Amino acid sequence: MDSVTDRSLSSPLPPVNDARTKQPNSRLCFVCGVENPVGLHLAFYDRAEGEVVCEVTLPERYQGYPGVVHGGIVASMLDEIAGRAAMQGDVTRFMMTAKLDVRYRKPVPIGQQLRLVGRLERRRGRLTFVRGEIWLPDGSLGAEAEALLSDIPDIFTDASDLERLGWRVYPD
Repeated sequence: MDSVTDRSLSSPLPPVNDARTKQPNSRLCFVCGVENPVGLHLAFYDRAEGEVVCEVTLPERYQGYPGVVHGGIVASMLDEIAGRAAMQGDVTRFMMTAKLDVRYRKPVPIGQQLRLVGRLERRRGRLTFVRGEIWLPDGSLGAEAEALLSDIPDIFTDASDLERLGWRVYPD
């Protein structure tokens, strides 16, 4: 099984600040699951207060039209990066997406390095407003989303629940 993340490619995107903290992954999540045989295997890093980043190069198996990432995969990545921004500072605060408004700006290419950025906009009680962006190698915006997240009732009450998920920081 190959990883879709390839940090060795050069890109005109400015480098991500090296002073960053890796967020946990799960075992089987489609987007971040390290053991999901068909998953994206994305890794997420806190960059600044309220901001999370991920760099990824997707192989052809995730395309819709030839050479273009499938729109459903784009939406999945935006949903995850936005949600990761909401978890910053409390990676056991699990939330569910109540609304996701995606805007596809340009075709998102297969086989080229992409930068995902998630930003926390604001919190209001159990609701959190976040945004996600996918930046293309030329520095232009490929897709963006605004999301409304809602706290999930405490379904993961202790460390054994998190262990069952495989929720931990895995080495790069």
